[in-house]
Amino acid sequence: MSNALRSFSIATPLVVASGLFCFPVRAQQVPRELQPPAGEQLLVEVHAKGDQIYTCKGDGAQSSWALKEPDAQLFDKDGKAFGKHFAGPSWEAADGSRITGKAAANAPSPDADSIPWLLVKVVSHSGAGVLVPVTSLQRINTKGGKAPASGCDATHVGQDIRVPYSADYLFFASK
Repeated sequence: MSNALRSFSIATPLVVASGLFCFPVRAQQVPRELQPPAGEQLLVEVHAKGDQIYTCKGDGAQSSWALKEPDAQLFDKDGKAFGKHFAGPSWEAADGSRITGKAAANAPSPDADSIPWLLVKVVSHSGAGVLVPVTSLQRINTKGGKAPASGCDATHVGQDIRVPYSADYLFFASK
């Protein structure tokens, strides 16, 4: 075996095991309730890396973390910048096309320390580009992003906390 081939065969499992290779790995089967409607097909798949931002909300003696907004960068299967994910919830591609959605269904993440998986229905479009035909999307393979279990009390009301997360977003359009 040549040295180059031996190096590749040793390094490849390390890259995959380290999480640097994100696509097209499907760690878990997507639950039936999160499947896109019949008549839709996968258009684009991206990987998100960023934060879920929570605000400490107080109501008398009760205080809890409430989701304020996501703040994540989106990357294509080659690791190139694709766009961003932010309040709305909205997704914007680098070409300026933008969608806003509303959660239609959710399922717990197989990783108990991670935010749920979602099926999102698109409620508005703007711009021209890759996201214009998108009608629904899935958030799957989540890692992290859950609100802290503590730290929100009367002395922290109004404060924000950023919780790192990553996920895969699969965008679907009519066939």
